[in-house]
Amino acid sequence: MRREVLTWSDVDKLIDYLVPQIHGRFDSMMIVTRGGIIPGGMLAEALNITYILTASVRFPADFPGLQTSPAQMKYAVPEFIQFPNDDLIEGRRILVVDDVWTKGRNSVTVANRIDAAGGIPETCVLHYKPATSLYPGKTPTYYAAVTDAYIIYPWELDRGPEMLGVWN
Repeated sequence: MRREVLTWSDVDKLIDYLVPQIHGRFDSMMIVTRGGIIPGGMLAEALNITYILTASVRFPADFPGLQTSPAQMKYAVPEFIQFPNDDLIEGRRILVVDDVWTKGRNSVTVANRIDAAGGIPETCVLHYKPATSLYPGKTPTYYAAVTDAYIIYPWELDRGPEMLGVWN
């Protein structure tokens, strides 16, 4: 798998590319932890969004050693570790931010829950990976780059693939 190690300057350029794409005023931003924390903060500053919420979700099918099919991954029941109450979401236009759309599950799951609570979600990521997405025909509302690489952001340098044993 090809990898790409980004610098802070690279991330700044991605943010600069995203900002003009994002139209209209958002009532709030929902940052998907952990990956969305830094890009979400940068976008919140650039877009002057001050009402920030966080969502933390995990999929039991992702645990190491567990073999799952694409269908099992797509329809796995998520566990919401943290999610705001519906009254904080209802009637609000919300920008959902994560770092990368690899399978798309985090962004799609969070957006669907916002929609179910009466909010109006739009998704935003730095990198979109259409080849690995579990949702053909569905894309993030906003994305800065399309890639097939394993992306290592500057805030992840100490836990990149070498640290995780992906490349030896």
